[in-house]
Amino acid sequence: MMKSKILITAAIALVIIAGILVSLPAILRAAGLNPRYAGTAYKLQGKRALIVTTSHGILGATGKPTGVYASEMTVPYYAFADAGMAVDIASIAGGPIPIEPISLRWPLATPDDRRFMADPAAKAKVAASARIDDLDFRSYDLIFLAGGWGASWDLGTSEMLGRKLSEAWAKNIIEGSVCHGALGFLKAVDTTGAPLVAGKHMTAVTDKQVRELNIEITPLHPETELRKAGALFESTTAFKDFLANHVVMDGNLVTGQNQNAGAEVAQDMMMLVSRKVGMK
Repeated sequence: MMKSKILITAAIALVIIAGILVSLPAILRAAGLNPRYAGTAYKLQGKRALIVTTSHGILGATGKPTGVYASEMTVPYYAFADAGMAVDIASIAGGPIPIEPISLRWPLATPDDRRFMADPAAKAKVAASARIDDLDFRSYDLIFLAGGWGASWDLGTSEMLGRKLSEAWAKNIIEGSVCHGALGFLKAVDTTGAPLVAGKHMTAVTDKQVRELNIEITPLHPETELRKAGALFESTTAFKDFLANHVVMDGNLVTGQNQNAGAEVAQDMMMLVSRKVGMK
């Protein structure tokens, strides 16, 4: 009888644990991670989007692999593609783009991450990304800078990226970012030659989130660097900032706080493109 009760208790415990594990992505979404964003179904056939990512794949002295945080690339990619836009993917050095391993694993992987993993065409773009040096950013309707820990090593220090973004800005092209992607604007200037971020309302991953995730080894922290460069930094907070979400639009510049903002930033950027060309 005692053995039977133990087996029944163990079985119930296993069922409860299994239920929690199955429900974990939904629980995390309810808490704020990877929220679903019901945006407008834009029709932007003939328009072009460029997604720029890091080429850095090692987390400093730890030797651990890192790179772009998957959903910060995949979510905007499919938002733009589903609107009929031609979407190119580029990186600082070109070639294979490193992806933060944990971002493609359960329970953090998003539906767009899984879509990407089953999409040979998109995977081929990531495996052989264009080098930013070889592209004319002025030929695009919008430019999106993806984040991830890797971006703290190369986006904010790339003179070439700064020059390309400056040229596009002078042509009134829509630019945006999420998370560490905002570091890519640090070397850009406006049409007067002043730092592009100076006086701009912007957001990016917070110093609080960096501390909470214990990734202070990264060389550039977006909140700190944007504030130093004169940006009017905004953010929201949560029990853990990984669960927070905030999007800021300032003219042709749209920025999102972290991976939770990818869909909304992409939607806002497409809205600005549609306004410019009278499309929807």
